[in-house]
Amino acid sequence: MTTDAPNDRPRILYSCYHSRSREGEQFVPEHIFSYQVAGTMMVNDGEQEFANQPGDFRFMRRNRLLKFSKVPPENGGDFKSISIRFSQDMLRNFSLTHAYKVDGPAFDGTILKLESNPHFKAFINSLLPYLETEAPDPELMEHKVTEALMLLLKTNPELKNTLFDFSEPGKIDLEAFMNRNFHFNVGLNRFAYLTGRSLATFKRDFEKAFHTSPSKWLQQRRLREAHYLIKEKGAAPSTIYMDLGFEDLSHFSFAFKKMYGVAPSRV
Repeated sequence: MTTDAPNDRPRILYSCYHSRSREGEQFVPEHIFSYQVAGTMMVNDGEQEFANQPGDFRFMRRNRLLKFSKVPPENGGDFKSISIRFSQDMLRNFSLTHAYKVDGPAFDGTILKLESNPHFKAFINSLLPYLETEAPDPELMEHKVTEALMLLLKTNPELKNTLFDFSEPGKIDLEAFMNRNFHFNVGLNRFAYLTGRSLATFKRDFEKAFHTSPSKWLQQRRLREAHYLIKEKGAAPSTIYMDLGFEDLSHFSFAFKKMYGVAPSRV
């Protein structure tokens, strides 16, 4: 169940899946405060894997690429989690109203595990009854998002330097970034944004660094990684193609055979 407000107003997402795992990946454009109600959420940012267990509170930084796996409880039941997104407009307005200013370094990681406390627990207990109704009131949900933000700042005041940092990604080492994140299945415009470049500049800098186009390099790099995992690690093609940025097994197998002259199942 998702509660949305018009334009760029805050959003609360209540995820509930029945008796099956769900995997995927996403670009996270806004800061998120989350709570794991039931089941396990595995999150990988390309460098580290995080396991969100029932009762865990997390802060997720914006402008990150993530792969996730949502796993229902082993003993049966539903996977359930709550995610509260803080839009940039909402944060700007809040910082102006309450005179918050950045005065130190921002959190440099992707996910920060927050210590559970009575304030967080009371907040979740007050929120769940609204989320479990068919149509939560949007105005009320907006107030709950503001309440969540105030609780975060009260319990983790250092997060103001992250929450109210409105700068966009700066220009970074493109080669290192792409070698670290090639397996994420996102568009070139997203890669360009995260490396601090326009799409045109990204393509130009990419060809200078790799001597080929971004699309061609991405496919070849993913296939080389697949070949290594299958041949050296004994991985099954059906278990790795999505992790390497391919959308379906048939496309992966076709591209693999075209590059290596043999089907991945025969390596």
